Amino acid sequence: MTQTTADIERFMFRELHPMVFLGTASDRYAGWIGQIYPEEMHGGKIARRSKTVGKQTVTEEVLPVESVAKYFRHFAVLELDFTFYSLLLDKELKPTQTYHVLETYLKYLGPNDRLILKVPQVLFARKLWRSGTFSENPIYLDAETFVSRFYEPARNLLGDSISAFLFEQEYQAKKERLAPEPFAESLDAFFQKIPQDERYHVEVRTESLLSRPYFKVLEKHGVGQVLSHWTWLPPLRKQFAKGEGSFLNKSAECVVRLMTPRNVRYEEAYVKAFPFDKLIDGMMSPGMVEDTVAIMQAAIEQGVHANVIINNRAGGNAPLIAQKVAEKFLQDSTQ
Repeated sequence: MTQTTADIERFMFRELHPMVFLGTASDRYAGWIGQIYPEEMHGGKIARRSKTVGKQTVTEEVLPVESVAKYFRHFAVLELDFTFYSLLLDKELKPTQTYHVLETYLKYLGPNDRLILKVPQVLFARKLWRSGTFSENPIYLDAETFVSRFYEPARNLLGDSISAFLFEQEYQAKKERLAPEPFAESLDAFFQKIPQDERYHVEVRTESLLSRPYFKVLEKHGVGQVLSHWTWLPPLRKQFAKGEGSFLNKSAECVVRLMTPRNVRYEEAYVKAFPFDKLIDGMMSPGMVEDTVAIMQAAIEQGVHANVIINNRAGGNAPLIAQKVAEKFLQDSTQ
């Protein structure tokens, strides 16, 4: 252990532990200037864009991709969220804008910088929001589309910089959700068809699907269970217990994601946290930090690398939440 309290105060987390990789969900927030990014990144280097969240419109301030080089001075891993919204190749197998943004990121990566790529929603969501309603997704779990239009171009472009491919399954309302068995069977069929890779991890956001059939499929294919602190999911330790405290990923990696406070919807959490420059009093769920650290320690004990990804929406400002996680980890490790 080489990390010190002084390092943590300066938001330096890369040396927290050889088996722990602390990072965030996305990276280019102007709200982090003075924490992760220097003051001189003000001015013409900041792009502004409007975003509608629920009934409110906000103006986001976004740093250039080149700022990721400064991000990785502080953090060891980065989850790239924008790949969730688009495939890397279009129907003619030509690079999309998302592919070109990834190309730009590649220019600023160091040899030990780690990326978690979110698999596009269109491949792993049963239903998609289209024209004001949810409709069946025609390419849900389409192995050929995954391989040709996302996996192969991502692997060819980024290679070993990818530490995880993250499949996020949307929350399923009770009247529409599958029973655990057919859901597990559909995942089993999908993972049989796609290339074997030790970097797959799945996040299921419907508690009833965190079942024995589901965990058997993950174990069979060496796919990791993503432990997600999210709106309608049970606490992290309960999720971990449902999988019998086992880390199932073949490459001995796990992913913990701190997304939103429990029982708080995305829109409410976003608006409350915006512009992501400070912690919001009372926003973080009680026990979130403690559960995260307990899972980090369990991973270390089992010889598993822990990737902890923090979203601003979990409490207002991801770097400050990372400080709290690191401080608690350091405290518990020295007792």
